[in-house]
Amino acid sequence: MPMNTIIALLRGINVGGHNKLPMKELKALLEEMGLTNVQTYIQSGNVVFQSEEADRARLTQRITVAIADSFGFAPQVFLLDLTSLQVAMAANPFPEGEAEPKSLHLFFLDGIPTDSNLDALEEVRAENERFALIDQVFYLHAPDGIGRSKLAERVGRGWDVSLTARNWRTVTKIYEMAEQISAQG
Repeated sequence: MPMNTIIALLRGINVGGHNKLPMKELKALLEEMGLTNVQTYIQSGNVVFQSEEADRARLTQRITVAIADSFGFAPQVFLLDLTSLQVAMAANPFPEGEAEPKSLHLFFLDGIPTDSNLDALEEVRAENERFALIDQVFYLHAPDGIGRSKLAERVGRGWDVSLTARNWRTVTKIYEMAEQISAQG
């Protein structure tokens, strides 16, 4: 059976001392589940692995339940394949943001919002901030950072989807990791 290279983005772990999930323990848990070539990147819940499982919804559920059983909380898990991540990166409408990778953020959505109310975001957008919603990815270029950005804190509010964000540096790093694993397997 062919091995699928999968990228997992976990939402809301290791933030402000809540939902602590050491990456070393997460890696071991995923390996116990039969996932192979498991690699993690930084403490914010970025994992690349391979699995024979083709049903991503089922795999998402298995990972969520395993984490809940082992750590006592169930983080939201977003699974992407290598092609989906490649498409999201290629669609980046703000390539100039790549030069300062911490200023460019991709918010991965678990669906396409029925009402994204982008006008409300436009109202709080700082003069030098730009954003775009393309399919299931919201792109934000915030040259002054997202720490104080009113736009960044409102992304996803009132939307009927969940999301998790990663900066360009993290996105490119996990893509490189996934590409390497894919080439091996």
